[in-house]
Amino acid sequence: MLDERIERAEVFVVGPEVERYSWAEGMSGQYMVNIIVRLTAKSGLQGISGAAMINAHSFDRSVGETLRYLLPDVIGQSPAEREMLWHRHRNLGTPQVPQAQSLIDIALWDMAARYAKLPLYQMLGGARHKILSYASTPLLDDNKAYIDYIAARQAEGFKAVKFHCWCNPARDLPLCEESARHFAGTGMSLMLDVEQRYDLASALKVGRRLGELDFEWFEAPLVDTDVAGYRELKRQTTVPIIAAGNTWLDLQQLEAAVRANCWSALRVDATICGGITPIRKIMGLAEANGMNVEVQCWGYTLTQAANLHVMLAFRNCTYFEQPVPYPSFEYGSHTVIRTDKEGYVHAPEGHGLGIDVDWGSIEKAALLRFEVKR
Repeated sequence: MLDERIERAEVFVVGPEVERYSWAEGMSGQYMVNIIVRLTAKSGLQGISGAAMINAHSFDRSVGETLRYLLPDVIGQSPAEREMLWHRHRNLGTPQVPQAQSLIDIALWDMAARYAKLPLYQMLGGARHKILSYASTPLLDDNKAYIDYIAARQAEGFKAVKFHCWCNPARDLPLCEESARHFAGTGMSLMLDVEQRYDLASALKVGRRLGELDFEWFEAPLVDTDVAGYRELKRQTTVPIIAAGNTWLDLQQLEAAVRANCWSALRVDATICGGITPIRKIMGLAEANGMNVEVQCWGYTLTQAANLHVMLAFRNCTYFEQPVPYPSFEYGSHTVIRTDKEGYVHAPEGHGLGIDVDWGSIEKAALLRFEVKR
């Protein structure tokens, strides 16, 4: 593979006009760009990646612009040198931009797996071929809307649903109680994500009740950096506690969190934490400490695919996060990732990430496009 030298790197910051969703009280519909990197070697071998950036007011081009000063380091390099390139970018004199770094690293892994003629998850280890998923909801109007929504997802095959709701304990807890009663004994697992918007007193009250209701987990009740609060919450509740997963990204930070005993499982996203190279190490760190990594994958199909391949390569992850409704998250992709009638998702067919991108749609909705070449 060393003879496969990268000659061209392209960046597309894509802002499609699709339905926009919110996931907390007082939040407007969010603008979500799809930042795509495509690397090409002289032989024609390619690697692609995608990551989502979300903003309340307009489409965000910042990660795309950051790639301008990182991608020249990749030109002339081989996808066999992923570790070297990752460390080069990690140790820049300026603050690390992990999402831009993630895009480069994932595209290199996709290229390497295509060269090896393997699906990425098999190249990474291939622990399994499918994983259960949960439907990750947008904000809905009221309790009835959530119960109807869960019933519809259950009819499709889902065995788990995670609420994005008001992030207001006075509304969230009654929703959780009513939903738990309604779906008791049906095999439906429930989770609650409140986007780091509770204080400790509210988190303790809701967390204790979620434990009684046998919720699968309680996600992001406090800001991720509140180690003392999380430690106390974990000590005083029985429901599993996990973080939002967008702040503690570095291996050493996560080791400190493990030692602090503040979460029941780790939570990261390969498209945010720096790529496949570091998330492999994070999975190992968690496994060595008897913990899962509940990988997040809210975003377009390329984001989902990168994280799904990680989940299938390692065994210490319980669920795939399936953003629903499907259509808005599938823009620009001929290949889609959907939950089957038994509640599982499978890796896309094909080598590397296995995603067939609709480049015509990508170019049509590109807000920013540039290339770096030899």
